[in-house]
Amino acid sequence: MCGRLNRDAPTQMIAGVRFMTNRSDMNTSTMAAIREEFEQAAPGTPIPTSRLLRHGTRASVDQALSRLVRSGLIKRATRGVYYRPKTSRLVGPVPPVPRAVVEALTEGRGEMIGVHGAEAARQLGLSNQTPLSPVFLTSGRSKTVRMGNLAMRLQHASPRELTLAGRPSGTALSALRYLGRGQVTPEVIAQVRSVLPHAEFTALREETAVMPAWLSDAFFHYEHDGKPNLTTESALV
Repeated sequence: MCGRLNRDAPTQMIAGVRFMTNRSDMNTSTMAAIREEFEQAAPGTPIPTSRLLRHGTRASVDQALSRLVRSGLIKRATRGVYYRPKTSRLVGPVPPVPRAVVEALTEGRGEMIGVHGAEAARQLGLSNQTPLSPVFLTSGRSKTVRMGNLAMRLQHASPRELTLAGRPSGTALSALRYLGRGQVTPEVIAQVRSVLPHAEFTALREETAVMPAWLSDAFFHYEHDGKPNLTTESALV
């Protein structure tokens, strides 16, 4: 005599036939899949919870992450972002790169992330000033994200300000906007050209439509009034 089907129990359709499943088996499967994903990623690589939802329900994913944190296999970088610990023989535990954490955090939201002008200028050698805390441009809401004792600021930006975001040419555009009219000289543009790959400088030059008029004019004069020789000191602000 066949037992009565419990319609409230978890079931699974296989070839059109409904079979009973065990919830603990599903949770174990979710745990194994998430563990494998972290083990395959390089230490220090941030992984957002949203990316892990393909392995199970939200509840089972959260439970698996909680257990993996308690086991020491992974750590939480910030809310919704985890990573496998990375250790240096010289300095000990190494936290994830802030930009990688921000990109992971906004991955599931479809937000664009760009380099803030101050950091962009530093990266290109146009400024020797280092921001006290990381600031990023975002197409989403402005907010502060904490990673341990580090506060990372996400500052809302318009689509124009995020043109070429994620590319070296976008970093250069952000830096030039930040420096402003009085600081973007032919020497500064020459400095930018010297550090960008040819294709990236070309992409930057083609975005005159999103540049302030003064910046578009600066590129025009750079190209038509002669390209000066680059000197180290002239590019620093």
